[in-house]
Amino acid sequence: MRAGALGVGRYLPERVVTNHDLEKQMDTSDEWIRTRTGIEERRLADDETDTSDMAYEAALRALENAGTKAEDLDMILVATVTPDKPFPSVATILQEKLGAKKAAAMDLSAACAGFMYGMVTAKQFIENAGYQQVLVVGVEKLSKITNWDDRNTAVLFGDGAGAMVLGPVDDDKGILSFELGADGSGGNHLYQGEEGIYMNGREVFKFAVRQMGESSINVLEKAGLTKEDVDYLIPHQANIRIMEASRQRLDLPVEKMSMTVNKYGNTSAASIPISLIEDLEAGRIKDGDLLVMVGFGGGLTWGAIAMRWGR
Repeated sequence: MRAGALGVGRYLPERVVTNHDLEKQMDTSDEWIRTRTGIEERRLADDETDTSDMAYEAALRALENAGTKAEDLDMILVATVTPDKPFPSVATILQEKLGAKKAAAMDLSAACAGFMYGMVTAKQFIENAGYQQVLVVGVEKLSKITNWDDRNTAVLFGDGAGAMVLGPVDDDKGILSFELGADGSGGNHLYQGEEGIYMNGREVFKFAVRQMGESSINVLEKAGLTKEDVDYLIPHQANIRIMEASRQRLDLPVEKMSMTVNKYGNTSAASIPISLIEDLEAGRIKDGDLLVMVGFGGGLTWGAIAMRWGR
């Protein structure tokens, strides 16, 4: 038995905030943001929409796509650093909203690597404990912890949610290998402080470029595969220059890398599933394709997965 995706779904707020909109409220420019990050616009949730609301919308779509019902879920895992409140967890709020009465539920906090941690956790329960359906949601309302007076970070982030129902799939499909890691000594480079998100951009950039490339290669080696086997790369959508470094490390052409950072900005734990679904809907990912998903985030944390797409 191998764990893989049974269905996916996402939710993005309706409000679009462009770089030109930000020019009007802070000392920045569209050119400055685009050339350094690749971001052109992002989605921001309204005051009435909280993290659990976005998770709920993405979860409904994932359940429908999987052809299953909430009451059949064995577990709900929510990756987020922006919960509605410190407790109860977003996962338990989501469980109640969905009516998933038999599902265990908990949150995971691994920042932008959170969805990778969630998928790997789901894999363990499916392959070792007999769970049949595990819902993993990556969701963030980063707008509520962003310091809108800090032009270096305020231009980066967006809100949104992506969800995946995982369960047993055919032996030649699913999660082939993974790598999770953390370096707590770098925690002071990216964290939430009293005034919002703080980031030492230079140090985070160096860490991300190195780790994203290394982790991608590592999961391929663990699966007995090579760079030539990769059909599609889905990196965490934080910064186009970091993403490009990962793509070049795998010797992939531009068309084989997911790129949604321009439209949605950095949505932290939601970025990889949001990008995955965009590419699925566009027909860029096909049944049997070998995907490499890789992310990094505050902690410092990182995670990568090699996955053969399909049920």
